[in-house]
Amino acid sequence: MIPLRDANPTRRAPLVTLILIAACFIAFAWELGVLASSGESGLNRFLTEHGAVPADVSRGLGSRQLASDASLGVLTSLFLHGGWLHLLGNMLFLWIFGNNVEDRLGRPAFLVFYLVGGIAAALTQVAIDPTSTVPVIGASGAIAATLGAYVVLYPRARILSLVFLGFFYQLIEVPALLVLGFWFVLQLIDGIASLGLSSATEGGVAFFAHIGGFVVGLLVALAIRARRPGPPRPLRQATVG
Repeated sequence: MIPLRDANPTRRAPLVTLILIAACFIAFAWELGVLASSGESGLNRFLTEHGAVPADVSRGLGSRQLASDASLGVLTSLFLHGGWLHLLGNMLFLWIFGNNVEDRLGRPAFLVFYLVGGIAAALTQVAIDPTSTVPVIGASGAIAATLGAYVVLYPRARILSLVFLGFFYQLIEVPALLVLGFWFVLQLIDGIASLGLSSATEGGVAFFAHIGGFVVGLLVALAIRARRPGPPRPLRQATVG
């Protein structure tokens, strides 16, 4: 099930969401430049330097060096990606679901939420595999936090999704609760299945970053919804993810 767009209008242009998407594309262009000039080994060094390396982050946190290069890598890792598929898939999810969460939280609050959610997601992966030397990169954790917030704030929003049925596929409008609930269950299944597998020398999917980010976003949105009821929806359609 692949979401393509939602039927959930916003009241204003999603400037922060657009800036975050642009920043990820700029960072990826930088990666391509490093690859072209220094080869794959140079790119690997670049990702290790600017990604979140669990072993380095663990040592930094253990010695309370919160301003170390390893700690900074937790933040910069949110803008790096491992390939075109990784980048485009993440940006699709961010565009579909980020604009509405930004609309509900407000631009400054959404930026803080996104970054904090991404950092919490990366730290969740570090906690699961604290000795790994493979850098964790990607916006997936921050986007997972956005998905967790979306499912709480807009559970009945209709999501146009591409659903595969064997060799066939169909476009279906599905409630956000079902689409994102299904996505989260898959992360849980794959995350539990990955426990005990060594990632010291090989990369993979940081499932627990997804899980941690989603849970953080869900809890934040529950607190927001309890304190502030949602604004009335606009009568005319505006920007649609």
